[in-house]
Amino acid sequence: MIIYSLIMFACAIAVIIVGILVYKGKTDLIHDYHQTNVKDKTAYGKAMGKALLGISVPLIAAGIIALFTESALVTVLLLAGLAIAFIPIIAVQKKYNGSVF
Repeated sequence: MIIYSLIMFACAIAVIIVGILVYKGKTDLIHDYHQTNVKDKTAYGKAMGKALLGISVPLIAAGIIALFTESALVTVLLLAGLAIAFIPIIAVQKKYNGSVF
């Protein structure tokens, strides 16, 4: 399960980097379609950056748990964590863009 952990950590690092870049204002990393009705790109970038950073939490947690166990529970926890972590992204999209898509 060490490979699984390394993959989770690598994905978490990638999401953290993108989250920080979006938080700092590089909103062009988000598809234009998702920004069509956004008026305040600075606030949108900060909110979306924080939401993206939230996605790294279940990835890191799953990676740590996978180091110590070889259970299918790791996958279940990862999927549940990611489902919960996407809630802030949906909320940010609805607030700043008017809809999720």
